[in-house]
Amino acid sequence: MATNSSIEWTEATWNPVGGCTIVSPGCTNCYAMRLANRLEKMGQGKYSGTTRVSGGRAKWNGRIVLDRNALELPKKWKSGRTIFVNSMSDLFHEGIPLEFIREVFDTMASTPQHTYQVLTKRAERVEALSAQLPWPRNVWLGVSVENEEFKWRIDCLRRTNAVIKFLSLEPLLGPLEKLDLTDIDWAIAGGESGPGAREMRADWVRSIRDQCKAASVAFHFKQWGGVNKKRTGRILDGRTWDEFPTKRSTERQLAI
Repeated sequence: MATNSSIEWTEATWNPVGGCTIVSPGCTNCYAMRLANRLEKMGQGKYSGTTRVSGGRAKWNGRIVLDRNALELPKKWKSGRTIFVNSMSDLFHEGIPLEFIREVFDTMASTPQHTYQVLTKRAERVEALSAQLPWPRNVWLGVSVENEEFKWRIDCLRRTNAVIKFLSLEPLLGPLEKLDLTDIDWAIAGGESGPGAREMRADWVRSIRDQCKAASVAFHFKQWGGVNKKRTGRILDGRTWDEFPTKRSTERQLAI
């Protein structure tokens, strides 16, 4: 369902898909696995059988549930919202048919009052499918990059037809130097939070911020993370960093 969100860079979440699969190190402590397990116990059928418990922890098992009823939800919201699409899954998971992805895009295209943020770790698939999808201006596309090993996802993103392109550098598990930010509009950085949270170093974050400033890319620092993210907060060098794509992105949209 779509809900008000506590995620710092969005206003609401919308989940037409339930379930996912671990695909890279950034997935190891994914909050959505724990939440899906709890939601199943609360009787929410969308998440039934999508996780297994191993070592006392809930983990994705690869089962994908398509929720066509959820496709109508954004149409009921008359006031525009910024919506994170599939906070509990990945719209470009290999188990989601192209036909259903198109239905999700049809909903987004038919509700221009909203801004949709689609985030994926399946960068190769979104690149492969890009030409077969409409890309309205209210749909932002991002890829997750947790360390140097996955910087190639940025190149895949750059080759898509999305108008607004962004990076989620969270959980940040290592330094990301010499980022190619060509045609990138926004970068979000943050540390891992919750049980088993892994370390994020301040110099990693500062480097990303400085690279964004040099490239005129909006920078958003989400959190330091840790077991108690509220205690560690989100102040970097004496201030919060809450930038969003604005003037540069608008100019690029008008040029397309």
